[in-house]
Amino acid sequence: MHDDGHGLLLGAVIFLATAVIAVPIARRLGLSPIVGYILAGVAIGPAGIGAFSDPERIITVAEVGVVLLLFIIGLELQVSRLLALRKAIFGIGTAQLIFSGAAIAVLTHYAGDEFGWRASLVAGLALALSATSIALQLLEEKGGMSQPYGQRAFGVLLFQDMAVVPLIALMPLLAQGTHEERSLAESIGHVGMILGALALVIIVGRYLLTPMFRILAHSGAREVMTAAALLVVLGAGVLMASAGMSMALGAFLAGVMLSESSFRHELEANVDAFRGLLIALFFMGVGMSMNLDVVLANAPLLIAGTLLVTLVKAVSVWAVFRLSDGTRADAVRSASVLTPAGEFSFVLFPLALGLGLIDSRQTDMLAACAAMTMLLGPPVALIGERIARRLERTASLPTEDFSDVHGAVLVVGFGRFGQIVSQCLLAQGLEVTIIDNDVEMIQSAGLFGFRIYYGDGTRLDVLRAAGAERARVVAVCVDQRGTADRIVEILKANMPDARLYVRAYDRNHAVALRHSGVDYEMRETFESALAFGEATLRANGIDAETAQATIADIRQRDLERLKRQIVEGEDRGPSLITPEPLMPPERIARPLNEEAEDVLKHETEFSG
Repeated sequence: MHDDGHGLLLGAVIFLATAVIAVPIARRLGLSPIVGYILAGVAIGPAGIGAFSDPERIITVAEVGVVLLLFIIGLELQVSRLLALRKAIFGIGTAQLIFSGAAIAVLTHYAGDEFGWRASLVAGLALALSATSIALQLLEEKGGMSQPYGQRAFGVLLFQDMAVVPLIALMPLLAQGTHEERSLAESIGHVGMILGALALVIIVGRYLLTPMFRILAHSGAREVMTAAALLVVLGAGVLMASAGMSMALGAFLAGVMLSESSFRHELEANVDAFRGLLIALFFMGVGMSMNLDVVLANAPLLIAGTLLVTLVKAVSVWAVFRLSDGTRADAVRSASVLTPAGEFSFVLFPLALGLGLIDSRQTDMLAACAAMTMLLGPPVALIGERIARRLERTASLPTEDFSDVHGAVLVVGFGRFGQIVSQCLLAQGLEVTIIDNDVEMIQSAGLFGFRIYYGDGTRLDVLRAAGAERARVVAVCVDQRGTADRIVEILKANMPDARLYVRAYDRNHAVALRHSGVDYEMRETFESALAFGEATLRANGIDAETAQATIADIRQRDLERLKRQIVEGEDRGPSLITPEPLMPPERIARPLNEEAEDVLKHETEFSG
């Protein structure tokens, strides 16, 4: 017993040490952490140093991480979010999975080694999935999440996450021909058991879980909430497994049932730590179970297959995005970020192996191919971005049709700032055109009766076609300083007569905008801070007239200082403006604790 316990602890130390070393190295090389985990598993598994001789036991435990991941995916599938991206999710997502899956299945069947139609279908559907972690990372690095193509790509990823559950459920159906036939009564009984388990999960999730979590929350014991969350996930999973379905399906349904619950965020936080650690263990287990001899013996075939799968998938995704009214450049960008095989392919391959759909050699080859597509992900995305930029430079016509727009004001960005500006314009009945690339903001703008278009305001063709040259004022209301600067730069270079009213991020940004020649700028928090200050004066017994006069004086002093800083900036070049009082203070600063005293004396390590 003592030796078993010692071996367990030693195994945990080896696992944690390997994970700590592998992930930073993978990041340093520009690879996904998933690739790092798989390669680390190969290194410590039977094909490497042999620290673990039975990877199947590790994968069995680590599959709980996959179950927790499906639970979190279910939690995130709120009805409002699904409706906002319904076209990208259910339209483009469905088409991508079908087209890519069919193309890869045909390629595998005719070019692969002894792949029957069932094995080819498993390979096609599994490799058609995309790596969510890699795709989101690439989109974030390029700022793609705020672009139309990024929103569509995210919708596809969301659909794929949902499609994993029916794909897992499909595997036993594909394998029916490889097992003994059941009698009609047995089949009906099995279907009834599945439907009963589904109904039980849905009823409990819909009517009992939220009241239960409310009672537990009143206890004030955080560990009880964590235990309850794990109980719900594993309980639903075990129930579905007992009915002959996957544990992941039960966890997914439990998550969906709780997606509108007020405890959703707390539940996600409670299980996320376990999920991350077990997912890492799962992918390391995948690496341990790979037969390196088979992979090396078939290296030429594997490399060629990986390149062909990447090419076929890229072409399929490009075609789907082009047919969905995407531009050529955006279709290329989407195809390049969605080519890496998904994390769940490593879930489907072992499942198919256990059901007899594929053999162990095919499992090793497909898992290695999926891992290699992940290795190709970042360079393929880089090549795709270069091609997309070249296509944008050669494009001669605008892709969005705004030809009927004649708005008096063009508002770029319909966030919290743009909405308040639009209220003023609406009150006077002005013609307004809104451009935004956020689906939820577009839906909100629909209540105002404006002309609304889903597009990217940092693109010249969109601004021009939206009527920027004809608008009396272009109101740039975006919340990112870099985005606002980009729009101003484009308009000043191509439409020098456009009247630009721009939302400034802070004082430094306001000075920079004045230097760039905008007609009007307003710091996003300035007037609200003055109004807040006036209310605070009134709360301290200052009469209304004195408070208003004080605020007016502060506003005038600030304007004079801003003008002086603009002139000083022209003389000495751009520099960071630090806050300073508008009038001499009546007393010196007095620190109330040692930390504040250190900071004021510039004696702490943070003072520079």
